[in-house]
Amino acid sequence: MAIQTPPIDGTTLKKPEPRLILLLQRIWADYTVRTLFQSVITIWAVITFIFFLVRLMPGNPVDVYIDYLINLENLSYTEARARAASQFRFDPDANVITQYVEYMGQLARGDLGESITSTGTKVLDQILRFLPWTLFAVGLGLLVSFVLGVILGIIMAYYRNSPLDVSLSLFSSILSAVPNYIWGLLILIVFGVQLQWFSIGALRGTYDPSLTPGFNLPFLTSVLRHAFLPVVVYVTGSLGTWVLTMRNSTISVLGEDYVNVARARGLTQGRIVTAYVGRNASLPMFTLLAINIGFVIGGSVIIEELFIYKGLGSFLFWSITQRDYTSMQ
Repeated sequence: MAIQTPPIDGTTLKKPEPRLILLLQRIWADYTVRTLFQSVITIWAVITFIFFLVRLMPGNPVDVYIDYLINLENLSYTEARARAASQFRFDPDANVITQYVEYMGQLARGDLGESITSTGTKVLDQILRFLPWTLFAVGLGLLVSFVLGVILGIIMAYYRNSPLDVSLSLFSSILSAVPNYIWGLLILIVFGVQLQWFSIGALRGTYDPSLTPGFNLPFLTSVLRHAFLPVVVYVTGSLGTWVLTMRNSTISVLGEDYVNVARARGLTQGRIVTAYVGRNASLPMFTLLAINIGFVIGGSVIIEELFIYKGLGSFLFWSITQRDYTSMQ
């Protein structure tokens, strides 16, 4: 049997690392695995933060309903509390940690839970009911503003420092500086109340309730008519950012060597704009588009409440006022 002797230089032998540690190190070295792990941790942290944040709000679903019964039906507190206890399955005195564990267990099974204020109604069903309207209005508004921003940005870059560039830059700066809900208020007050270009009451909701939903011209026309003002607000609120971003990106691309080579080759101006300048200058715009989608959907709460447009933002606002925790989460 051979005896292992220490090295002559006096250094100690390194113990072989366990296979499990080596395997974990090899897995962690993979970029995809690290990204997925960070995403899971981020999602868990956000869910946990929101869960406890909504419960720090003053009041709870039972208290809100009790106040409603006392103020509108003139019930005593005892009668209102008894009716609320029979109405809701939610126990406001239950341990928060226990609620959190139960909620995370439901999420692990893909269950978003039931609405507290609408007993027996799944939150996922509520989301699927309201989400398409928000996606339609937000998506159409972002698409229109994005296309207009790209076109105007390229034109301003080609005619930079001209009166057209200066005027459009000033106009875009004003658009991007004012929040979209301010534009919504201005549209309602100026064009709806003062000038009376449209009836505010007639545009409430997502379509005319007297029509039958389906792929027919009257229904589609009604949908577009009710979504027109929210779409205008989304376009107005985001157009300035697209224009200024595209202008700056195009100016930087115009100085690139491959654009000069394309000119030297004798390519037409239209070919250079579409194949070389526009395509490369719009790349940062797509990153900004993905980021803006989240902010616009979050900002739809105020816009949809202004125009009584029954989308996901309006549903979130209603959930907040009713302290419907599961719907808010």
